Amino acid sequence: MPLGSISDVHALRRNFSLCSVCTVRCIVVAFSLFPTALPAQDFSHPDTRPDPQAALVQQANDAVAARDFPAALKVLTTLNAQTPNNPQILYNLGLTLEALATDALPPYTAETSRSTSIAATGTVLTAESCYRAAIAADPTFADSHVALGLLLARSNHSSQPQLAEARTQLLAATALPDAAPTLKAHAFRALARLDLQAAPPNPTAASTDLLAALKLTAEQPDDILLSAQIAEAAADLPAAEQAYRRYLALADNATNPQATADLAHILLAEHHPADAEAVLIPALAADPTNPSFIAQLAEAYLASGDQTKIAQAVPLVEALHTKIPANSNITRMLARVYLETGHPEQADPLYAALISAQSDHPDPTLLDDRAEVLLRLHRPAAAEKLLKQAVANPAAFPDPQAFADAATHLAFAAAEIDDPRITLQALALRATVQQPSPSSLFLEATANDNLHQNGKAAALYKQFLAVAHGTLPDQELQASTRLAALQHTK
Repeated sequence: MPLGSISDVHALRRNFSLCSVCTVRCIVVAFSLFPTALPAQDFSHPDTRPDPQAALVQQANDAVAARDFPAALKVLTTLNAQTPNNPQILYNLGLTLEALATDALPPYTAETSRSTSIAATGTVLTAESCYRAAIAADPTFADSHVALGLLLARSNHSSQPQLAEARTQLLAATALPDAAPTLKAHAFRALARLDLQAAPPNPTAASTDLLAALKLTAEQPDDILLSAQIAEAAADLPAAEQAYRRYLALADNATNPQATADLAHILLAEHHPADAEAVLIPALAADPTNPSFIAQLAEAYLASGDQTKIAQAVPLVEALHTKIPANSNITRMLARVYLETGHPEQADPLYAALISAQSDHPDPTLLDDRAEVLLRLHRPAAAEKLLKQAVANPAAFPDPQAFADAATHLAFAAAEIDDPRITLQALALRATVQQPSPSSLFLEATANDNLHQNGKAAALYKQFLAVAHGTLPDQELQASTRLAALQHTK
């Protein structure tokens, strides 16, 4: 009888997780690499002649049960030398090598923890090579397909070809008719995470994968979390919020800091700062040094529109910045807090330092942020210089709205220094990604007016007045006055 199998690979990597670029952050979930024991062979049948390898099998099982992976490695290496094409031995050897790669177990070095060799042949074995050999020995052995797929997907340096092969191996496992339903379900869940990691993410495929898993096995808590991430990637924020709340409603997850921060992120993206506060205040009371909670609560205060709360954001972020001064995201948030609380002079040196640290390829949104500060400080010429640099590469912006904001700021800066041609160029850039607004129509009208394009200016003033409806009274008075003057000169 061959070496006893590890019956539930799903338990090995139930919490397997992949990094995702979505939204502002990366979601990482810890995973358990190895079960508590390799099941021993069953030699209880008196009519069955014991396998000559039985003693070695039991030694391997005992070593793994004690998490003595170096001892298990020695025994499994011996077994593999005796029967080099046994897929189960190769698979179990691969799992042991993976365990050694994640455990610090002296006197094994980083090199030997990831590989071993067969003295007789000098062949170097790694977890990956063991899984590949197991697949070659028996292509219908689904466990090895899943193990290899997870290994390739989980690598810190996975390339696109590796991720593509990971998908191929996982799909192969789902297509094997004799594969256990739990194993197929685990493969589908891993495929869902791969779809979320894709560039760009494919939430539709991820949802299909998760539904396939749920047809095979009952829903698990991690499925709720995965469904939240899928909904977020699909920009279905209400569904993401509901799923995160379901996950946190479970007793074991009620205080999960990552899920709490994820829910707060969704609530802020939905423009529900009061709801975010309701989540974050008790979370911060339980974990007062959590930087994510502090930053998100400050963001909720800033978005509240309540000047008292906005003022409370200042000491929150200042304390966080003092604690983690090298964190550029916190520095940038502090600069924003200073700007929104009416202290652009305190924001400017922070933005300047951040830009200086990115001197080769500065983030265009960072250039736009500092330009906004410079406009508040009545330095439009300096703002215009930064904004010209920012809008020179539209593809570098994270989304069309960010590019439109920068182009709008450039139009305002150029208008401030009486540079109507640059104002019109900036508005033309804005128009490539966003419809005209009352403010942009007014800027376009005044720029054409300054260039003595009377007919065009008059038409734009009329468009502006038709949509402003009292929202910009000073500009509406100016537009009415100029329109009357232009019509009088016809």
